[in-house]
Amino acid sequence: MPAHTKAYGDILETIGWTPLIRLNKVTQGVRTPVFAKAEFFNPGGSVKDRIGVAMIEAAEREGRLKPGGLIVEATSCNAGVGLALAAAVKGYRCIFTMPDKMSQEKARLLRALGADVIITPTAVPPDHPDNYIVKGRAIAAAHANAIFADQHFNQVNPEAHYRTTGPEIWQQTEGAVTHFVCAPGTGGTVSGAGRYLKEQNPKIRVVAGDPVGSIYSDYARSHRRSEGHPYKVEGIGGDKIPTALHWDVIDEWITVSDKDAMLIVRRLAREEGLFAGGSTGVNIISALEVARRVNDPKPLVVTILCDTGERYLSKVYNDEWLRENQILEPERTTVGRLVGAKENGAPPLIHVGPEATVRQALNLMSTYNVSQLPVLDAGDGVGAVLEQALMARAIGQPKILDSPVRDVMDPPFPVVDVESQIALLTTLLSRTTPTALVRRNGKVVGIVTRYDLLHQLAGIR
Repeated sequence: MPAHTKAYGDILETIGWTPLIRLNKVTQGVRTPVFAKAEFFNPGGSVKDRIGVAMIEAAEREGRLKPGGLIVEATSCNAGVGLALAAAVKGYRCIFTMPDKMSQEKARLLRALGADVIITPTAVPPDHPDNYIVKGRAIAAAHANAIFADQHFNQVNPEAHYRTTGPEIWQQTEGAVTHFVCAPGTGGTVSGAGRYLKEQNPKIRVVAGDPVGSIYSDYARSHRRSEGHPYKVEGIGGDKIPTALHWDVIDEWITVSDKDAMLIVRRLAREEGLFAGGSTGVNIISALEVARRVNDPKPLVVTILCDTGERYLSKVYNDEWLRENQILEPERTTVGRLVGAKENGAPPLIHVGPEATVRQALNLMSTYNVSQLPVLDAGDGVGAVLEQALMARAIGQPKILDSPVRDVMDPPFPVVDVESQIALLTTLLSRTTPTALVRRNGKVVGIVTRYDLLHQLAGIR
């Protein structure tokens, strides 16, 4: 069916009816089909657009929010965007509190939509005054004609998904869905959509993913609140027990590491063309585990692509950040890459022959601002000359300037292969051995110094 066949009265009318897309590459070898509902097609780029307008309209109906009022929320960004879009259309102001572990793109996006953003520390207990939810409640209480949207404890949240997300999945799969997989943050999506689907077919299993470090899966098993620990995936899991999460709807919990979540979502972008954030990675890993276990082409697994990857360019899609957080292996830089990265404008290999004069060698060093040169004969290193040693001898013996360098050269520099790891250089190069020649296929093609190595280790380009 063609989409958008009529004009809309405002942007809020475009929320919902996001496409359901089959995964084909990351599911290689998995017999059970896996489909993903692409919630980044919503105008605000996430599943939270659905609850933003719903919570505002509920507050309007109840008389808690009047024209010109203030909307306050504690958000990891996406609910804030949904609220900010609706607030812009309806003429409200917004203040959002956000934990400092969230990517910088998120705070900038909320401010671009006209909201005030207050960043709070992540590593505080859930009842601490600086906790983002506690602070958000305090701000709302201090203002007249203000509401705290309270997505974690607002029953409008799961109700919105019961009325929209669940029916959409049921209709888009023509009732064939057998497993619904969704990692809860506030719990609204898995609770509302999951309840609707189970009402249509009680045999449907609802599976919740949970990042390692969140307390949700432990609480589901023990019914006791445990101590969580920090994790890097944003927007799902938690260290509190939200009432928007309906535990009775969920049949099973699967825990997923930060590393697995972030690496699979990067594959999703590169192999499926679906650009989503880290929380989607928890959904995908969980959905794949369910599908492998089912191992039957007749059932149908549905999961959620929570939001757009554009909100995670500085984290999930930043190799350097992933390496710093032990999610990607440290880059194994070769000697050849180190030589190729030098940008001093000089040729990769500056050298002299043994018959060149000392004067010529010193002029070459001055021209290219280098302090040592290899002496090559028929492509092999036969010696080396150092600027400081040559100048010291020339001052005492000016005639030496016209002597061939073979008469004054030092022993040749050591040679390393172009494919060697730079770790070799850290043991080879020293104050007495400041330079090494680089060889490719038996031929000397470059030179690397302690200075080059230091710049690489320090991250200086």
